[in-house]
Amino acid sequence: MMKVVIAGGGTAGWLTACGLATRLGGLLDITLVESDAIGTIGVGEATIPPMRNFHQIMNIDEQAFMRATQATFKLGIVFENWGNIGDSYIHSFGEIGQRSWMAEFHEFWLEARSQGFGGSLEDYCLELKAAKAGKFATNVQKTKLNYAFHLDATRYAKFLRQISEDAGVRRVEGKISEVRTHPETGDIKALLLEDGQLLEGDLFIDCTGFRALLIGDALNVGYEDWSHWLTSDSAIAVQTEATEPPPPYTRSIAHASGWQWRIPLQSRVGNGIVYSSRFLSDDEAKHTLTSNLTGEMLTEPRLLKFATGRRLQAWSKNCISLGLSSGFLEPLESTSIHMVMTGIFRLIRLFPFGQDRDSLARRFNDETRVEMESVRDFIILHYKQTNRTDSDFWNACRTMDIPDSLAHRIELFKKNAYVWSDDTNLFRIASWVQVMMGQGLEPLEYHGAGKLMSTQALQQSLSEIKNSIDKTVQQLPTHQDFIEHYCAMPPG
Repeated sequence: MMKVVIAGGGTAGWLTACGLATRLGGLLDITLVESDAIGTIGVGEATIPPMRNFHQIMNIDEQAFMRATQATFKLGIVFENWGNIGDSYIHSFGEIGQRSWMAEFHEFWLEARSQGFGGSLEDYCLELKAAKAGKFATNVQKTKLNYAFHLDATRYAKFLRQISEDAGVRRVEGKISEVRTHPETGDIKALLLEDGQLLEGDLFIDCTGFRALLIGDALNVGYEDWSHWLTSDSAIAVQTEATEPPPPYTRSIAHASGWQWRIPLQSRVGNGIVYSSRFLSDDEAKHTLTSNLTGEMLTEPRLLKFATGRRLQAWSKNCISLGLSSGFLEPLESTSIHMVMTGIFRLIRLFPFGQDRDSLARRFNDETRVEMESVRDFIILHYKQTNRTDSDFWNACRTMDIPDSLAHRIELFKKNAYVWSDDTNLFRIASWVQVMMGQGLEPLEYHGAGKLMSTQALQQSLSEIKNSIDKTVQQLPTHQDFIEHYCAMPPG
């Protein structure tokens, strides 16, 4: 059996252990080493819908997961004060309207608006309307909502640990004192722990977080810094008591020099502020955060420092980095846990069972780079596409140079309302449209397909979609009521 050693626990480590043990367990001898004395980041409490696919493939029961992690449902993110102070829009997880092969729905809606009808684009998305109404159900009358979760990351790691150990993963308690490499090949041979234990392996997976003990310290793989586009380098996190029923969405509230998250769980709320130390001191950020909390603080505010960017190689020699050791993008669109999961899927597909490793690693690195760059562009869009002039931070964001790939997307949308998605892009057409238009980017022109319909036919088509969504939302229970039913302990 091939010996796999996972360095580090937390969400990334135990997700990796769970994924490998569940799908490849009969072929691997898996050991995970972690230390109770080393804390984990543990603030990645919001997710995106592909997490449900991971859980299904790993045979994770959704209701058991939600009970174990105090999870709530998430239909999207409410962005406040991003385009202009006082503005608010929702980036939801749903499709907008009905798609056509010739043109996207928002282009038909733009034609309707030019003729004086059609209402708001928000009227044509079920998940968005349900989020605003505080309603939720996994499905109603054969209509399934596209949803994700808010969860307690520490509880999630413990939940995954139980599954992993039941599947045969061996956990070793201890701190890594030395990473031993082969003098000729440079491959990692073993991890030496402070208590003298030596963990030898064939393949090593670095889940040591920002420290990157294996991929960075031992193998000296460089880091591509993206802070010239994403200037935030600090965050402060704190938990508070819940003061109201949890809404089925995350809140992202922009401030003068950054933004604040608010993530509702069943019994508490996760809060934090992300900011740039170039424009805001740690003390000022802490004051901004604590001045905008609801409910008593359950924990002391915790300061985190980070560098936005990616590892030049996520897979080097016989070491694969997953999670924070492979790179970091701020949690604005809740992508951190997702990218660990896609990395696990990628590793399972490209697992080096034979003699060839280099070509597999090259493919793994190419796919990882493309994925991270596409998510990076989407996050940069939120900062670039703003009209705010009230602070040096927003002036810098609004006027900064951006990657050519993003500049091309913005130009196409502004001039033609055109948006595209592909296999390498995590975010769908509806996501790009909601953020661009939500932050004030109005297309100058659009596809003429809507002009092929008579005014009456276009009105009727839009009215039917809107009325169907309104009817469905009316039938949904409240988010709180559904959680209480869904997460109730089964009899016995």
